[in-house]
Amino acid sequence: MTLYSALLIITSVFAIFAIMIIFTRIFGLRTFAKMSSIDFASTIAIGSILASTILNKNQSIEQGALALFCIITLQTIFSFLVRKSKLFKKLLTNKPQFLMLDGEIIDENLKKCNISLDDLLEKLREANVKQMKNVKAVIFESTGDISVLHGSDNTEIDDIILKDVEKL
Repeated sequence: MTLYSALLIITSVFAIFAIMIIFTRIFGLRTFAKMSSIDFASTIAIGSILASTILNKNQSIEQGALALFCIITLQTIFSFLVRKSKLFKKLLTNKPQFLMLDGEIIDENLKKCNISLDDLLEKLREANVKQMKNVKAVIFESTGDISVLHGSDNTEIDDIILKDVEKL
């Protein structure tokens, strides 16, 4: 690698990184949030664009910036449509699923979500669950995260907390 090539890569990294920061400030931090399949696809596309802009000598910084702008704009439009339209939300996002409810494991949903019993038990341990009977609900979120709601008291979970979770 020549000094010129190295300087070109360094300059490209600084330029495309600065452009990415500007776009993130304009469009908001949701650009990299772990929220949905749309966000995941956008993050992968952004990474690919950044890499090709930096490493491909035929890819200009202006082309990379335009591609980033297009991806982030599409993500913003899709996110807006998902928030405003039940149809788009249904088409573009996964529904959260119960993996456990009232201390009982829902094997059918574990299979449906491709979650093993070991994965579930790991999440219960991470949440400091000591007894299965204290688990109110375990939910496989639309982001791929697993939420554990537990406690030893008889307090019921507010309906709003379980909003949109696919019932059994």
